[in-house]
Amino acid sequence: MKIGLLVGREGTFPQALIAEINARNAGVTAEYVKLGGVHMAEKCKYDVIVDRISHEIPFYRAYLKSAVLSGAKVINNPFWWTADDKFFNYSLATYLGIAIPKTVLLPQKAYKQGVVSESLRNLEYPLDWEGIVDYVGLPAFIKPYDGGGWRGVSRVNSFEELMQKYDESGTDCMVLQEYVPFTRYVRSYCIGKKDVCPMAYDPIFQRYLVVDNYLEPAVEERVRRETILINEALGYDINTVEFAIADGIPYAIDYMNPAPDADWWSVGSVYFKWLTVKVADLAIETALHGEPTLTGHRWDHLLKDEIKRPGVGQSAEAD
Repeated sequence: MKIGLLVGREGTFPQALIAEINARNAGVTAEYVKLGGVHMAEKCKYDVIVDRISHEIPFYRAYLKSAVLSGAKVINNPFWWTADDKFFNYSLATYLGIAIPKTVLLPQKAYKQGVVSESLRNLEYPLDWEGIVDYVGLPAFIKPYDGGGWRGVSRVNSFEELMQKYDESGTDCMVLQEYVPFTRYVRSYCIGKKDVCPMAYDPIFQRYLVVDNYLEPAVEERVRRETILINEALGYDINTVEFAIADGIPYAIDYMNPAPDADWWSVGSVYFKWLTVKVADLAIETALHGEPTLTGHRWDHLLKDEIKRPGVGQSAEAD
């Protein structure tokens, strides 16, 4: 059986993951995916593909969606990843009983060529900025509803700063989110919807920290439980959930990170080893025993199955 890695510019993690899988002698081998022109309905030569880059390369995303039709198992599901966005995630987690900062979805400031005023007749104008700011409060964060890697994220401390950043957002659809005055911040890695590692993180300098007993036991237990709950609901096999902790409450800030940091130079040696081992476990288990990403080609049937995914409609236990 064969595992393929679809990667970007990260250097250390793909090499280490391939070496870890191949060293297991588990009847599974790993290598980099190589692609040229892809024929339609072409049989995928990989049993499993670990996707680290298709969110940036449309050609890769189109290939992966075709590959799953032939029975390939893709980590993470390219169909769901394509459909996902942060605002949906915030609403979903709220229904699950998870603490989320107050968030508002904002109409785009600008639109692609060809969109005329008649196309926007359903939009309220002028926008009720006073009501929006009264709800969210200031300071706040404005960020793309589908972004990643801190792209386009800005803290705004005044209404004037908010208007400036909104005007600069162009065609990006943005959300405005309440600022949580956190005392601790973690990126909680989740692998296979079961293995969780809350990693201390400094969002100001964007660096990982190794700190013993960083979270109180009750807070860490809640972070771990809610990390799994979110990923069960979204169906991600690799993802991070970022929590800002204030007054003992972990607020889920961001959890659309299906290709999160894994490079040695970013996460550091301790977390790097954990990630390499756990992702290798997941990839091998998926190759040997996992179900195909898609089990049929009837989309109405698939959508009904999505509604039944574990975690959807469940509430978090009260702490």
